[in-house]
Amino acid sequence: MSLPGKLDDSLGEFWVENPWHLVARGHNLSCFERNRIFLNVEGRDFVEISHLTGADSDGDGRAVVAADFRNSGMQDLLVRQAGGGPLLYFENRLPRRSYLTVSLMGRQSNRQGIGARIVATVGERQIVREMYPANGYLSQAPNQVHLGLGDAEQVDRLTIRWPSGKVQVFDNLKAGRHVRIDEGKDGPAAVQTVVPGKPQKDTN
Repeated sequence: MSLPGKLDDSLGEFWVENPWHLVARGHNLSCFERNRIFLNVEGRDFVEISHLTGADSDGDGRAVVAADFRNSGMQDLLVRQAGGGPLLYFENRLPRRSYLTVSLMGRQSNRQGIGARIVATVGERQIVREMYPANGYLSQAPNQVHLGLGDAEQVDRLTIRWPSGKVQVFDNLKAGRHVRIDEGKDGPAAVQTVVPGKPQKDTN
C-alpha cells in the first residue's frame, strides 16, 4: 500500500505498508493495555482471573481463538499480537469437566452448517449455541461448537435447527467426545464420533 500523503516529522508520524512489520521497523502502536480473562461462574457472573493465568499480555493483542488444539476436550487459547511476539499459546489447566463437541455436515444447507442453531438439554439446563466460527484479525476459530457440561455424563436431548429448515433431535448422547451430525441422515446413523487424526468418510 502506498503512502497516503506527506508525513509530518514534527508530530512523529510514520508509515509502514504492512502492520506486521511495525516491530521490525522499530515502531510500536501498543498502549500496553493488558489482556483480560473472565471466568464464567455457572452463567450467573464473571470473575476476572487475568493475573492468575499468565495470559494478561501487554503485547497489543489483535485476535484470540479458543479451540481444543490438543483434542483433550478442553479449550485452549491462541492469541494473535502485533507486538511482543506474534503468537501466544495458553494451555487450559483448569479442572477437567465434561463436554460434547459438535461438528455439522450440511446437505440441503451449506456444507459446514454455518448458521445452524444447536440446543442442548442437560437436566434442567439448556445450552444454546449457533454455528458461527469466530473471526478475528488474521485468525479464525474451528467450525465446531463446544458444549461445557459440568459433571453431566450425557446430553439428554440435542436439537439441530439447520439453515434449510430441517430439524434433527437426538436423545441421550454420551458426553466426552466429538460428534459430527449429518443433515442427510436420521436417527443414530446421523451421529458419527470423530476420532482425532482419522479422516472422516463423507458418504452421500
